Amino acid sequence: MKNNFKNLNKDVLTLVKNHYENFPVSSFLIPKYYRKDIAIVYWFARTADDIADEGNIDSQSRLVNLNKFEIEFLASLKTISENPYFRLLSDVIVRRNITSQHFLDLLSAFKQDVVKKRYESFEEVSDYCKRSANPVGKILLELFKFNAEEAIISSDKICTALQLTNFFQDTVIDFEKGRIYYPQEELRMFSVTEKMFELKQNNPNIKALVKHNIDRTQDLFDEGKNLLGYLSGRFKYEIKWTIAGGEKILNKIRKNDYDVFTKRPKLSKIDFITLFLKNIF
Repeated sequence: MKNNFKNLNKDVLTLVKNHYENFPVSSFLIPKYYRKDIAIVYWFARTADDIADEGNIDSQSRLVNLNKFEIEFLASLKTISENPYFRLLSDVIVRRNITSQHFLDLLSAFKQDVVKKRYESFEEVSDYCKRSANPVGKILLELFKFNAEEAIISSDKICTALQLTNFFQDTVIDFEKGRIYYPQEELRMFSVTEKMFELKQNNPNIKALVKHNIDRTQDLFDEGKNLLGYLSGRFKYEIKWTIAGGEKILNKIRKNDYDVFTKRPKLSKIDFITLFLKNIF
């Protein structure tokens, strides 16, 4: 059994390295004895996200598959799952005393992605982020035993900011999947139409919309940085590096004149190294 878990740990660590593009996840800054635990958490989130976006499969089938995934997860908590990945995850949840509801919240967001394509207000977007991103921060805080209430509040702001940053980065990709995460009331406020998204028009209206959203996201990053005061050790530097990666994406969009259509902003290897040197030393 131990050898099987060892091989699974290698598999999930490889999956994380191959999938997570923007921010350091389970990097060398994290003590080795935590990396496999973090990796299996990201396996859960990545796999569920892939099911929600699974190729050309119809929405109903995706929901069915997500429900099966949830049932398997719940079974693993009762130690009756035959799925080795879920068994590894349940071991981490029990051993590290992590709240299982965080994983159910993630699943509810992925299910929402299947059926909800527009958001009327920023409050609706925030509610989505509350379940799609914030639980990951809570899981990490529980894993590392940082449970101060203010730390959790600040973590939520950082996680929401990271999720919003990903929305801006993936504006074109999301639209091709039929989704717009920019609030509809703000599209109307800046006289932006969905036809502009379709034609990829980087006109003054679109720029104003994107700038408004980026400025609000930067505020969330700034407010959430209080989190760092509650952390310590290498985990603190990992989170600092992660925040810097999100802010770098925002800066790339600013420097590209708020154009989110013609060039997808992403972090290069040089960016990762530069951010590491700037924020760790």
